[in-house]
Amino acid sequence: MNRSPGTSSSEIKKKARELGFHSIGIAAVEGVDAMAQRMQVWLTLGYHADMEWMAKPQRQNIRLLMPEVRSLICMTLNYYTKEQRPESEEYAKIARYAWGRDYHKVMHKKLKTLTTWIQGLDEGIQARYYSDTGPVQDKVWAQQAGIGWIAKNGNLITREYGSWIFLGEILTNLDLEYDHPHAEHCGTCTRCIEACPTGAITQPFVVDANRCIAYHTIENRDENLPKSVIPHMQGWVAGCDICQDVCPWNQRFAQETDIAEFKPYSGNVAPKLVELAEISNEEWNQRFPASALRRIKPKMLRRNARANLDAFRAKE
Repeated sequence: MNRSPGTSSSEIKKKARELGFHSIGIAAVEGVDAMAQRMQVWLTLGYHADMEWMAKPQRQNIRLLMPEVRSLICMTLNYYTKEQRPESEEYAKIARYAWGRDYHKVMHKKLKTLTTWIQGLDEGIQARYYSDTGPVQDKVWAQQAGIGWIAKNGNLITREYGSWIFLGEILTNLDLEYDHPHAEHCGTCTRCIEACPTGAITQPFVVDANRCIAYHTIENRDENLPKSVIPHMQGWVAGCDICQDVCPWNQRFAQETDIAEFKPYSGNVAPKLVELAEISNEEWNQRFPASALRRIKPKMLRRNARANLDAFRAKE
């Protein structure tokens, strides 16, 4: 399926903005062999921990997802809100991305609408959308699409919103006008590397999930957290924003989102560790409706909170 370059690209971007997407870029499928090589090295080092889905071959070859794919339309949603966490150690810390409504629900609704609209342009158009739900290197493609660059902490940074963004993409067989890949603008800054309490950023642009607080609080299903991680958790029970909080791009350019669903639910900004350490399954179910926090099951949340309490008591 071919369509004259330029016309469809501008129409698609206009429609995406009408739907509320904050950044839109288009990437060509060609010329991404280096990305696959970097991913393979990362996997060989075991830095994906037990996240075996990261090794799916589709991540290194997008055509295994859609053989006819010619373009990727990449989009972002800004999720930053002005609320700030209290400093006291009695409070648990939840990553900003999970303060409000589950981003999958918000992003997928917009992506589905845009995908349906694109398919309606011509009966021969194929289109398929993803947002953290399939084997797609979303940050890599977003950089290829000119939206931002992959930073030393592994996050995608944009000039407009910092790294407080959700990513989504649509694969299509359309030939579109492509945007230029974004240049990297971290420079000599190493604040994220220096701030990481567990040394998870082993070198610029390389993150070892085995040491990452976000990985252990969200993905690690073990009964107990590693003894090497517990003393450094600093109150985090769901994700970790340390490397984002210290980033100069976030400090200078973060702006409040206009998406009401991302406003924090009551109790998500400053929950108490002692309460989460004893939260029942029923309380968990009532407290986190339509929330990304539902990925962190009740026993995991209790485990994370208790590990933090133990770490704080050990310092007394």
